[in-house]
Amino acid sequence: MLTRRQFLRSSLALIPAGAMVPLVFQRAVFAAGLEGPRRQAASERRTLVVVQLKGGNDGLNTVVPHADGRYYDARAELAIAPAELLHLNEQFGLHPSMAALMPFWDDGHLAIVQGVGYAGQSYSHFQSMDIWQSADPTGEVKDGWLGRYFAEARPEAGEWFAGLGVGRQFPPSLYTPHAAIPAVSSVETYKLQGNPRDQTSGDALVNALRGLYAAAPGARPFGALLGGTMEAAYQSSLALQSVHEAYVPAVEYPDTPFAQGLRLLAEAIVQDLGVRVGHVTQGGFDTHADQPERHAQLWQTVSQGLAAFYADLQAHEREQDVLIMTWSEFGRRVAGNASGGTDHGAAAPLFAMGDPVQGGLYGEHPDLGALDFGNLRYTVDFRSVYATALERWLGMPSDLVLGTHGLETVPFLG
Repeated sequence: MLTRRQFLRSSLALIPAGAMVPLVFQRAVFAAGLEGPRRQAASERRTLVVVQLKGGNDGLNTVVPHADGRYYDARAELAIAPAELLHLNEQFGLHPSMAALMPFWDDGHLAIVQGVGYAGQSYSHFQSMDIWQSADPTGEVKDGWLGRYFAEARPEAGEWFAGLGVGRQFPPSLYTPHAAIPAVSSVETYKLQGNPRDQTSGDALVNALRGLYAAAPGARPFGALLGGTMEAAYQSSLALQSVHEAYVPAVEYPDTPFAQGLRLLAEAIVQDLGVRVGHVTQGGFDTHADQPERHAQLWQTVSQGLAAFYADLQAHEREQDVLIMTWSEFGRRVAGNASGGTDHGAAAPLFAMGDPVQGGLYGEHPDLGALDFGNLRYTVDFRSVYATALERWLGMPSDLVLGTHGLETVPFLG
């Protein structure tokens, strides 16, 4: 049988001295804590929670311009009557299913950035999501904007959860070849899995693997790398399991995947696992048909989940440390379609909420009388919102991450 030592020796014999370590191993080195110190420390205990509204949220029926008759002229069956709206001011109201977010508005901790988008809008889900995730309208950059943040910030060894994607799929906005960011669908699955036919085999398999990787610590560079990565994965799993078992939420979270994902983030934040950026997704916003009922249910799910998350943070005195920010790949067209829904559009509002936020309406609402082939024209570059979070919350010069100088920030943070 080929032993680990024999494998490493035979493999290393094929690698010339000074050869570049492949990117996949660079990421593993990062995860194992074998690199040098980070380049820049982020603000202590500050966390950015990014909420993706996947599918293209209908901004016009989210933040409704009820004082503009053109909205009612264009939407007929889909328009929401002024009396049904949650009142923001004399011009705008929120969708009635967003009642759980109104206390944030009333307390001055909900900011609505209007007309967010980019030039040359793509109406493809995949291309537009790539643009938002990379923060590159040209489509040339392949790593995520938050991944580039971590490549610059370089968390220290042992900060396994500095970035944390919650869900079954890894968030591309967190991707970088220079850092390993975990994606966790559930605490139960974030561990080394044993034989599903023999539930008693788990501990024995884990111990066997750890022993195998520890058998030849002197075989470098890949022996130390693989052993360190294995141990980092094991220790991070133990840390998350321990936090989950010890954590007592102060509120009852709704029984939805979205809310339960936020609960996992709350555990990691409150129990000081060092989360700087968390990411959670709610899908279903591609409302081509039967939009009124579907859109209402989606915003009820998101609003109630966020309200529970924030109340939990408040009870644990951590609300001042968390900034929540939403995004969606595009809005919807102004006019409804024949199926009781809306088709792919352009600009839409983005939300920022939490104790650090100075609430209010920011940016200019797109002019319903100056449409671009039936779509709203954007008034705020989405990268300006990213720059705000980077510079005023995460403490990172935005040009290092976004590669663009002179982006205006949005003053929803002090």
